[in-house]
Amino acid sequence: MDGILLVHKPSGMTSHDVVFKIKKLLHIKKVGHCGTLDPNASGVLVLGINKATKLMQFLESNDKRYKAELSLGEATTTYDSEGSVTEKKEYQNDITLHKLNEVISSFVGKQKQIPPIYSAIKVNGKKLYEYARNKQEVEIKEREITIHQISLESFVDNKISFTAHCSKGTYIRSLCIDIAAKLGYPGHMSDLVRLQSGIFSLDDCFSLEDVESGNFKLISMDDALSFMPSLVIEDEEIVYHGKLIASTYQEKVAIYNKEKKLLAVYEPNGDGFLKSVRGLW
Repeated sequence: MDGILLVHKPSGMTSHDVVFKIKKLLHIKKVGHCGTLDPNASGVLVLGINKATKLMQFLESNDKRYKAELSLGEATTTYDSEGSVTEKKEYQNDITLHKLNEVISSFVGKQKQIPPIYSAIKVNGKKLYEYARNKQEVEIKEREITIHQISLESFVDNKISFTAHCSKGTYIRSLCIDIAAKLGYPGHMSDLVRLQSGIFSLDDCFSLEDVESGNFKLISMDDALSFMPSLVIEDEEIVYHGKLIASTYQEKVAIYNKEKKLLAVYEPNGDGFLKSVRGLW
């Protein structure tokens, strides 16, 4: 049993909780995930089963699409509804639809973003949330992200619902508080659903109940890498020995043998060759 399992993660579970559950349900030891979802978030969680765990590094770099709800009026320590309230300002019904669309649209494009202190990013070998829980100060460096597209879905009372298509490493919690700040209010993310991760959408996902009942299907490793260009080689020993392959490709490439067996993922070395990134045989 090798392949990608798409799970609709329920809110209230960590991504690691889901991995542990799948291991028990399928009676397997090797399960990995990419693109961690916060416990209170739901949606697409991409899992690698057995040999497909080798693909996680290539799938987690893909773009994501989310539907989020931003609540104006209260800021929290965690930037979501799980944290303690740090600031309050009652919403005054003073934001027009035009102003809201203008503010939201201003976040499209490349930009610097400060991740939440309550996150799993490591600084000096320690996760940021560990610093937060121990009430230790730590410098959080900005990260470059890209918001490809953002659209307002609804605006009722103090709650703003929007969808966002963004690059790897984007924290929607941070985006929510940045939008709120530009609107002149404290705020926090009150709901989050991951709609898509790379080529995988929520419609393709299975619930934990589906998996428990056997009503699920794995995506093959070949199909999981269908977004990559492919290259068929005559002599597969080249791959087994990690040798360079002459090529004009300027991106990661899935390497196959003549029998269409997936062998490895290569990437350009800058000198007109492809070098091995990971063997997959």
